[in-house]
Amino acid sequence: MKSVFKVSLLAATVALAVGCQEEAKQETVQVEAPVAVEQTVTFATEDDKAAYAIGASLAQYLKANLEQQEQIGLSLDADLVLQGVQDAFADKSKLTDEEAQVALQALDQRVAEMAQAQAQEKAQEAVKAGEEFRANFAKQDGVKTTDSGLMYQVEKMGDGEKPSAEDTVVVHYKGTLTDGTQFDSSYDRDQPATFPLNRVIPGWTEAFS
Repeated sequence: MKSVFKVSLLAATVALAVGCQEEAKQETVQVEAPVAVEQTVTFATEDDKAAYAIGASLAQYLKANLEQQEQIGLSLDADLVLQGVQDAFADKSKLTDEEAQVALQALDQRVAEMAQAQAQEKAQEAVKAGEEFRANFAKQDGVKTTDSGLMYQVEKMGDGEKPSAEDTVVVHYKGTLTDGTQFDSSYDRDQPATFPLNRVIPGWTEAFS
């Protein structure tokens, strides 16, 4: 692999003026400072370039995999991962194929269990947030609760006919999470939605009927 370096040197000139009653002297000091370095890498052959690309792609995959596992609380030593790659290429692996397979199966099991536990924790947090949202929403003026538990509030009563579940409606809507995060809005698209009431989530159907 050949490396080509291009170095730019910037020269800074500082003028110092010293004044006195009889004469004025001007001194110029020139300072050279290497501040910009540009590196261009070339490969001897296309095969060398392809080989490097394979290694870079493998590294990106391994890095992304390790980051995903960190998100569920599992921390693996990246240096040992690289050591395993190097040892395998040198036919000096510290594990037999059977030992490596067992270790990977155990890892898969741990990852699955940790991911499931994290999902359950997030689900419980979501349920709690939902219950708190409903409790606060119920205290607002005009909020009504149906037998199914659907809670709604009429901001402005319409004067048209009440649609049935078999009707098609044209509506503007905005969808938000319990924390106020917006996930959808027909207003932002400047286009109302059109859909049959019996083909959407039950809450929509019940609210309109």
